[in-house]
Amino acid sequence: MTLQPPPPLSSRATGTRTMLMWSAPALAIAAGAFLYLSREDKKETLGVGSGGVSKLKGSKHNSGPTLSSGPGGIGGPPMKGTAGSKADGTKAGSKADYQEVYNAIASKLDKDENYDDGSYGPVLVRLAWHASGTYDKKSGTGGSNGATMRFAPEANHGANAGLIHARNFMDEIHQQFPWITYSDLWTLGGVVAVQELGGPKVPWRPGRSDREEEHCAPDGRLPDGDKGHDHLRDIFYRMGFNDQEIVALSGAHALGRCHKDRSGFEGPWQHSPTSFNNEYFNLLLTEPWEFKKWDGPKQYVDKATKGLMMLTTDMALVQDKSFKKHVDRYAKDESVFFKEFSSAFSTLLELGVPQENFKNFEADHSGQQYVLKTTAEQENSS
Repeated sequence: MTLQPPPPLSSRATGTRTMLMWSAPALAIAAGAFLYLSREDKKETLGVGSGGVSKLKGSKHNSGPTLSSGPGGIGGPPMKGTAGSKADGTKAGSKADYQEVYNAIASKLDKDENYDDGSYGPVLVRLAWHASGTYDKKSGTGGSNGATMRFAPEANHGANAGLIHARNFMDEIHQQFPWITYSDLWTLGGVVAVQELGGPKVPWRPGRSDREEEHCAPDGRLPDGDKGHDHLRDIFYRMGFNDQEIVALSGAHALGRCHKDRSGFEGPWQHSPTSFNNEYFNLLLTEPWEFKKWDGPKQYVDKATKGLMMLTTDMALVQDKSFKKHVDRYAKDESVFFKEFSSAFSTLLELGVPQENFKNFEADHSGQQYVLKTTAEQENSS
C-alpha cells in the first residue's frame, strides 16, 4: 500500500503487542573499489564494498531491480548490528549522526521535479512500508530487519514493482553514509518523507541489521489493492495490528499515486499527493465514487473529474462498520489521525526486529527512540 510528539509506544515486533525499537546498526565495512562492466547494449555495476549495486534481471514489472552489495548484501556477511565508523574514525550511531542522515534524505526529496508529482517522498514511504509489512508474528519472519528487498526474489514481487526508484535513491544516500544499515536507512527514509511532507512526528530508533538472500520474505504478504475487508484483516492481523491501526496505516494513501506500469492501477488518491493530511478520509466519505471504465483492474474514480481514484481495499474502509468508525474519526479531526498514524507507523517500522537489538545498540542500553527534527524546525531554531 502504496503511507506534536506522539504518545509513548509499546513493543510488538517479536509477536507481542508491545512496540519495539530498532535493532543495532551494522559493522562498518570500508567502501571498496567498484568494478564497472559495460557493454554496448547493457551495463552492469558490481559493487565490492558498501554502497555498491548489482543489477539483475528484472520482472515484468521492473526494468531490473537494483540490488545493493554493501554490508549484508550480495557477497557480504550478515550485519552484526553494531555501529560502524565514520570517515574520521569516530564511532557512528548517535542521534546527531542520524539527524545528519535525515537531513541528507530530506535535501534530495525534490531533486527531480519530473519524477511523479515532483517528490520522492511518497515512494520512500512505500519502500519503508513494503520492507516492513512482510512480518508474520507467528513465525517471526519478515519485517524491517534485513532489507531483503535488495535481492531478486523479493525485489521482483509484484507488490514491489517500481520500488527500484526508491532503492536507487537510497543507494546514493548510503554512499554518503556507508556505516548505516540499509534496514535502518529505508525505515528512516519513510520517517523523513512523512515528516517533511507535513505529517506527524514519527519516533524512530536505529538497530536493524541487514540479512542475506535466504531471508527474503515469501511473495503474497503485502496488501492486494483489489481485495476487500477480509483480505485486509488477514494481512494486518498477521502482523499484529487491529482494525483501528489498519485504518490509520491506510492513511498513508494521502501520499503518492498508482502507476499502470507498476501495480496496474492508475491515479492519485487525493488532490495534493505530496501533502500528508486527512483529505484521503474526507474524500472516502464525501466524494461520489464509481467504477473506472477501462481495460485495467477494478478500481474506482471520482464521479466529477475522474482524476482521483480509490482501490477496493480503500472502499472497504467505509463499507465495513468497524473500519468506518475510524474513517469518521480521522476525517473529523486530523490531529487524531496524525497521533494514531504516528503510533502505528512507528510500530510497523519495527516489526521483526529483536527487542534486545535496540537496547544493545545504545551505549546506556536504553534503546531510546529518536524524534528527529524536520528541516523547517532546524532552520527556525538556527
